[in-house]
Amino acid sequence: MTNQEFINQINKLENLLFSFALRLTRNRHDAEDLMQETSLRAYHHREKFTMGTNFKSWVSTIMRNTYINRYRKMKSRKHVNQPIEDFSFALESKNAIPNKGEHDMRMKELQRMMAGIGNLYSVPFLMFYRGYEYKEIAAHLNIPIGTVKSRIFLARQRMKLAIGDRYQN
Repeated sequence: MTNQEFINQINKLENLLFSFALRLTRNRHDAEDLMQETSLRAYHHREKFTMGTNFKSWVSTIMRNTYINRYRKMKSRKHVNQPIEDFSFALESKNAIPNKGEHDMRMKELQRMMAGIGNLYSVPFLMFYRGYEYKEIAAHLNIPIGTVKSRIFLARQRMKLAIGDRYQN
């Protein structure tokens, strides 16, 4: 089908297609959009039309499928008809004051527990926690790497025990 033949066929069916679009959408603006999208899709796929078949049915099927696809897409989206300013309370509360009291209390409690296991174990453990490698810790404390690993392991075990005893009761 040539461009001119396609345009002639679409022009002949324009009123009929518009009334079909209006019946589907029940809105003039949406019907115009549907007509435009249908014409565009039909033009894009005009080489798939088989000459000698019913052009009106072919274009009507494209319109119906386009409407159904758009309806499904719109159905899955959430629409809000209020300005975003009405929802600013959900994004940020200007009345709330950040409170880190509980966090600070737990950190102090963990520091007391760490002090309770002694410097012999807590210093290598804290250095490891801060990102130092075993070699660096060993060089800084002037002890063998195996001792560093052992002290870090024992510090973990003692902290687990202290935390478990504290929060299980």
